[in-house]
Amino acid sequence: MANMKIKAKVKGDTLKCKVQMKHDMITYNIAKKKGVDANFITYVTGKIGDRIVFEASTSQFLSKNPIIKFEAPAEGVKKGDELTMYWKDLSGKEVTESKKVKGLK
Repeated sequence: MANMKIKAKVKGDTLKCKVQMKHDMITYNIAKKKGVDANFITYVTGKIGDRIVFEASTSQFLSKNPIIKFEAPAEGVKKGDELTMYWKDLSGKEVTESKKVKGLK
């Protein structure tokens, strides 16, 4: 089962990305009501090769199964390159998935 849906495409000189991360995103308030531990994504990065194209520290403000859209300069992106997304949650779970970048000739 995939933990992320990733779309990455180069249009002109811009890399356009859309990522859905599958996660319940249990906030502190919901956790208290349900009697469970809070657990939500706390850190997200996106890389092409060694180059970081997206990085964010997040909190419980994201919804369940959050979608992140971002753009970055497509400079240096070559045919066959992959966008590698990584996230870590409050419980320590780490997920990494990759998808080939489309739109390159």
